[in-house]
Parts: sequence; C-alpha cells; structure tokens
Amino acid sequence: MDEKNNVSVARSAARCRLPRLCFVSYRQIREFALPVLAEYAGRAEIEAIDGTFGGALAIAQERLRDGAVDAFVSAGSNASILRSGLQAPVATIQLGGFDILQALIKARRIANRVGVVMYGQTIPALDAVKELLNIEITQYAYRTPDDARQRFDALRRDGFHVIVGSSLVVELAQEAGLHGLLAYSLASIRQGFEDAIELARVARLEAGRYEQLNGVLHNLQEAVLAVDRAHCITALNPAMQQLLGAGAAPLLGRPLQEVQPALSLQATLDSGQEERAAVLRLAQRDWVVNRTPIREQGEIVGAALTLFDARDIQEADTSLRMQQRRRQGSARHGFASLVGASPAFMRAVQTARRFAATDLTVLIAGESGVGKELFAQAIHNEGARAGRPFVAVNCASFPETLLESELFGYEEGAFTGARRGGRRGLFEAAHTGTVFLDEIGDMPLPLQSRLLRVLQEREITRLGASAAIPVDVRIIAATHQPLREMVEQGRFRQDLYYRINKLRLPLPALRERGADVTQMAAAFMARSLHALGSALPATEVLAPLLPLLAAYHWPGNVRELENLCERSAVFLAQFDTPAAIVYDELRHDCPELFGDAREGLALPAGPGSLRLRRAQEALRACGGNRAEAARRLGISRSTLWRWLLQPTGETDSPAP
Repeated sequence: MDEKNNVSVARSAARCRLPRLCFVSYRQIREFALPVLAEYAGRAEIEAIDGTFGGALAIAQERLRDGAVDAFVSAGSNASILRSGLQAPVATIQLGGFDILQALIKARRIANRVGVVMYGQTIPALDAVKELLNIEITQYAYRTPDDARQRFDALRRDGFHVIVGSSLVVELAQEAGLHGLLAYSLASIRQGFEDAIELARVARLEAGRYEQLNGVLHNLQEAVLAVDRAHCITALNPAMQQLLGAGAAPLLGRPLQEVQPALSLQATLDSGQEERAAVLRLAQRDWVVNRTPIREQGEIVGAALTLFDARDIQEADTSLRMQQRRRQGSARHGFASLVGASPAFMRAVQTARRFAATDLTVLIAGESGVGKELFAQAIHNEGARAGRPFVAVNCASFPETLLESELFGYEEGAFTGARRGGRRGLFEAAHTGTVFLDEIGDMPLPLQSRLLRVLQEREITRLGASAAIPVDVRIIAATHQPLREMVEQGRFRQDLYYRINKLRLPLPALRERGADVTQMAAAFMARSLHALGSALPATEVLAPLLPLLAAYHWPGNVRELENLCERSAVFLAQFDTPAAIVYDELRHDCPELFGDAREGLALPAGPGSLRLRRAQEALRACGGNRAEAARRLGISRSTLWRWLLQPTGETDSPAP
C-alpha cells in the first residue's frame, strides 16, 4: 500500500513540474487541434479555452491573476491581442506558406474559385500559386470581427462557395452554409505548442533566479543600521560595523551624525518619506542607499538604512539582462554563416573581421537584400560583446512617434495609452551589447538629434522622464541610401553622418559576386527541397538553371535569389525524378529568369532528350570545357561523353 502511495505522490509531483499552458482560441481551431492536445498531454498541463478578441484578453488576465499559467498559445488576432495586452509569454501558431498551399489544394478539389480571408495582411505570394494550381483566388485581410464579416460578405456576394481563412472566417462560412477550410495545419499547431513549452521553461527559470536574487538583495543586505527618533544608533550588522571601522558596542546609542554624517537619516525622520536607490560614495566605494522610516501604530519611531555594494548590483543587473535576452533578441549568425568566395565578397568579410576587433560605430552600406544584418550579427558575435544582447530595429518600419518610444522607452503616463509602469526602450534592452539600426537613412530628423546625443553622451532619456540613464552599447547602422547626398539635401544630419561613418563597410551586390550565385543557389535549393519533403538532388536539378541564374542581374540580391530558389523548389518538388522535370514550364513560376537577354539559353523540354540537352547546355555554359561541364552536372567525364552520344529519341532512365 505504501508503495502505491509513493508512486501516486511521485506522479503528482511530476505533474506539478509540467509547464502550464493556456490555449486560447476559436472553437474551430480548438477542435482541429484536439489530436495535438492529446499528443502533448504528457508534456504539459493544457487548458483549452474558447475566447475571441476582448474576451480572450479578459480570460488570459484572469488566469494570470490566479497564477494558473506559465505561457499562452494562440493564433491570428487572439495572439496579437494577447501579446500586446499581457506581460506574459505568448506563443503564436504561425501560418506558413505551405499551410496555405495545402488548404488551397483541398479547396481546389471543391471549386476552382476560392476566397481567402486572413487576419493582419494579405499574402502576395498567393498570386504565384494561382497559375500553379489553375485556380482563381481573391483574398482579403481583416483587423476586427466586423472587418472579417464585411470581407466574408463581399466574397459571398461575388459567388464564392469555398473560403479559406482563420477560425472566425471558417465559423462565418459554416453559418452561411458554405465550405470553410481552416488555413492552419497540425504541424504549425505542434510547433506553436513546442514554442510555448520552451517559453514556459525559460520563464520559470527566470522567475526562480529573479526570486533568489531578490531575496539576496532585500533580506541579506550587506550593511544595515537603524536609529531611533533621536537619530541615535539602535542596531547595526557586522557588515556595517566593518564599514564604519568599529565594533557594535562603541557605536550603539551614539548619534549617527557624529559617527558618519554621510549616512544621515534625519531627513527621513522629519519627512517620513522612503528614499530608494540613492547613490553614495563612502570608503572609496560606490553604494546604493535605501532609507526607510520605521513606524509603530502609525507613528515614526525611527529609521533604517541599507547599503548595497554598487558592484554587486551591477553584476546582478547584467545577470538579469542576460536572462531577458529571449525578449531582447540575440545574434544567431557568425562569419561561418556567410556563404561566398568571390573576391568582392571576401574583401567585405575581411574588412568586417577587422571592424569586429574594435568597439567603434560601423556603417554598413549596400543595396536591399545583400545581407547587411547578417554582417552586423557576425561583427557582434566576433567582438568583445559576443554573448551580450543584440537588438535590431528597422527605422523605416515605424512611424516617428512609435520609433521614438521603441528606441528610448517611456515613463508611466508619458502619453495616452502608455503601459502602466512605463517601458524601457531598445537602447536600455541592449545595454552592454549592440544596437543594429537598419535603414537609418529613413530615421526622422528629430530622432537623428536624439540618436546623436546617445552617441556623444552614452545616455538616454525616456519619454516623459527628466533623468538620463547611462547606456553602454555599440551602434551598427545600415542603409541602402546615399547618405552623403542626403546630407547635402538637408535630409540627414551632417554631424550624425560623421558619427556613424567612423568605420564604413560597403557590401557588394549579388551581380558583382557572379561566382557565388551557384554556391548559394545550391544551398537554398537543398534547404527548400528538404522542407518540401522532396528527395530530388539539389545540385542535379539546379544544373540546367545555372546559365539562367548567371545571366540574371538580381535586383533583389541574395534575398531575391533565396525567394526564387524556394519558388523553383515548389515547382520541382512535383516531379519524382530529375529526368521527369519539364523545365520549360518553370517560366510561368519564375518569369524573371526567362527575359530577352536569355532567350538563347534553351532548357530541356521533356524526358526524351533530357540528358543530351543538359550536356549540350552545360558545354555551352562552360565554353566547351568538358571537365567543367561534367563537374557542374555532378557526373564523370565518361558519363558526359555517353550523354552526348545518346540518340535523340532515346528515353532517359534515372541518372546514375
């Protein structure tokens, strides 16, 4: 019997240690997610609640007040509302491109006209899917339930019978007797719960560490003394005795003003007001001082003074900032993540490595999509601030007032809607680390003045505050704009330009790195095919496209190359073998590769003469060099010779 009780107690203890998750959703997505809830029953305590918009926030706030949850899981509008209204971890069930694609494939089986209504914003990539699926798609985005109903009604009036969208949209479709298909997949829901479990684990760890640190600072004070109403010492601990250089007995009963005037508590006795976090210099050390009145039955009968060693508090502050990196952001990429071997690219890498050895401000210049943030992260991770916060902000993505509060933070009541208790800005969050200011050329002129002060004085002032806060950050800025010309036009401050242009790192455009296109395209294609579950060999299926990639001018640079490889992978993944691929049809998905400048570059039209055409194309691209052509095709020279001798009517078998 005792053994059974022990097992029961052990199971209960283990269950108490499980992360507590609250799944706030619409009924449709909750019912759809039931298999996932069952899968995670042994890994977390999950409470599933139906709630929408304001109702969802009220439910979440109630769970937080009751201390019944470690992290929330939600999707779409609910997730957005919870993130903005709660100071708690919220894992978002992300809607991926493949989720939409799967939903559209299901919808295509029902009708060839499909409406899409999603929370937040429309999905431009769906335009490419229309032709791929031979389907008519009309899509809308909504922000409120009323918006969703209006968009849904518009589709219904236009004769759409199949609607793909969020839970709210599916509910509207079902009520109207139409086909409603949820855009999310079980895989995306699983990932949402994985993220929530990790958020809960880290939040619990942070809470435990903070409580321990809080206890050390407030209960095991280093130096403490108390005085009576007459300002005479009534108690002190050994740390205070050591600081004052005397034992307890000679000091007890003596006026504090005589012992050490700098520690005076007379103002506290007179005003009855608590004073916290004052700074004091004593015995050649910096201290943080708390002065507190002591009351009995409402009457002031004395006062207490606590001294904290500033060095310990600085160490504690650093520890807390490090624990909060999950919210502050971190740099994930180093120089090993940068792909390329062209001379222009290697010069940029070598320059960046030199800059990483300093703590000076860096200005990264280059076209959009060349990888400016990757270089910024690599510089951070290679320098002395590695492991510290890396905070990135796009200066072009916020309106002026919002950008100011994001960068500098604000005090409670600084403006209408300001969060209770205020909020620290990104400069404070990045303390001891790096701030990456992307698209700095789009920063409004008033904010440029404030940024200049940060660079000069190394301090910031929150909105609505009067006291400056010192910050220790390195600034890395980036732009695709001609800042020098903007200075001449009065659109960018000259003094700020010279401040951020201490070290300049120009990054080459992809068209200047022709030798790198093949290497990067192979990596992007392999990753995309793997994500699609395709077993096609990336190097082999990419080989016929290499002449087109080499001839393209890449206005979108590396970002465009990555997007084009992902788009091509979606097309290629429909084929089981490389021999079956009809490359000419790819022009519908990737029209930019089939411009006038590349009309002479023929692609294999079908399986019958695929090997011969690929061999001929590779030879043309390599100037007749058979060894290089064989290398690009991933075959031996003898195999290349057999392909060239193959009769045009022979049907290809799978490549060896």
